[in-house]
Amino acid sequence: MLFAVTRAVPSTINDCELTHVVRRPIDLAKARAQHAAYEAALEAAGCTLLRLPALDDRPDSVFVEDAAVVTDELAVMARPGAASRRAETASVAEVMRAYRDVVEIAEPGTLDGGDVLQLGETIVIGLSGRTNAEGARQLREFLEAYGYVVKTAEITRCLHLKSAATCAGAGRVLINPDWIDRALFDGDVIEVDPAEPYAANALLAGDTLLCSSAFPRTNAKLGAVTEIDMSELAKAEGALTCCSILFTT
Repeated sequence: MLFAVTRAVPSTINDCELTHVVRRPIDLAKARAQHAAYEAALEAAGCTLLRLPALDDRPDSVFVEDAAVVTDELAVMARPGAASRRAETASVAEVMRAYRDVVEIAEPGTLDGGDVLQLGETIVIGLSGRTNAEGARQLREFLEAYGYVVKTAEITRCLHLKSAATCAGAGRVLINPDWIDRALFDGDVIEVDPAEPYAANALLAGDTLLCSSAFPRTNAKLGAVTEIDMSELAKAEGALTCCSILFTT
């Protein structure tokens, strides 16, 4: 069974952390409507939703992906690089304990789930402004115990690794080659259209590939996709993978 952990959009989302984008007003009602459509698309793709309530004192909390890294064997609770986000993990850990053994990244390590890309038995960890070398070392230790091959990549031109690369299907990776080294990836590597640098964040849910409707040129390269309007959440430096944690049982 395929599950998706999601969290409602907080009323305070306009106070979110921003690093690489200019702050613009976010229409809260529209953001919530887009998030609802995103959840509906996950359900249509076969996901059972595990919805968490909004954390109105945590403006970035809708981006639940950053709270954990979940593999078939365990759930690793992250320690977000932005201190304002660290209280988000406790409620995610509570949910995950029903499905996985739970371990934690410890200080001084920092790790955001958005910096971790799973490609079968290979895991790529982005070393970014949110994930440091110690956080990556701890995650590597957890995952190598289960036979995963772990790589790291320097991420400097975007917020997270998954801003630059995501899984687009079995043996397929979607990347922005200006933000990550193509040589890190084997198989079918698809590059975003140069006019759409943020298009590399796609979400594979079962056999359905969800993509932002803002990037039609890149989406055309991918074949059959489900397009989602994420324009308001994008103003908070969020994207498709950010808004859920997918795992199977």
